[in-house]
Amino acid sequence: MQIFDIPAKRGYKAIMIAEDFRELTQLLIDRNISVATMESCTSGLVASLITDTEGASAVFRGAFVTYGNEAKIRCGVSGETIEKYGVYSRETAAEMACACRERFGADIGIGITGTFGNADPANPEGVPGQVFYAINYRGRTADFFIGIPPLPSRNDYKMYTAEQVCRSLRLLLS
Repeated sequence: MQIFDIPAKRGYKAIMIAEDFRELTQLLIDRNISVATMESCTSGLVASLITDTEGASAVFRGAFVTYGNEAKIRCGVSGETIEKYGVYSRETAAEMACACRERFGADIGIGITGTFGNADPANPEGVPGQVFYAINYRGRTADFFIGIPPLPSRNDYKMYTAEQVCRSLRLLLS
């Protein structure tokens, strides 16, 4: 019998989300579908949740954590896109998804950008609680928007976003 020490920070919901990602990652492994991420507001949480599954190295190609605008540009997002549409936009999320998929040679690229509970001084056009993400699967992009209700912590915002990304990816693969 295994006994797991679950930190108090990781509540029941976080455990459920982690299990959803284990199932998703196993599906990717079973189907031999590779994945890469470019994450901003989630700070690499989606990549972390994917790689928590034994054997994920068979399908996980890599990740960029591009918290600032310059990092996004260095990793393949057009500065013109950020200037024209804003860093928090469907267009930027789509370019993030395409750029990481192409750079890592993956079947799927996931791009996530947004702002959580407070305004970002570097990007004043952002509305707290608005997240845009995109999934590029073999060259076709689906983009998504979520408005996140006020939550108690940044980690809760990240987990909420990761849960939505997981659900969307599972739907795209079904």
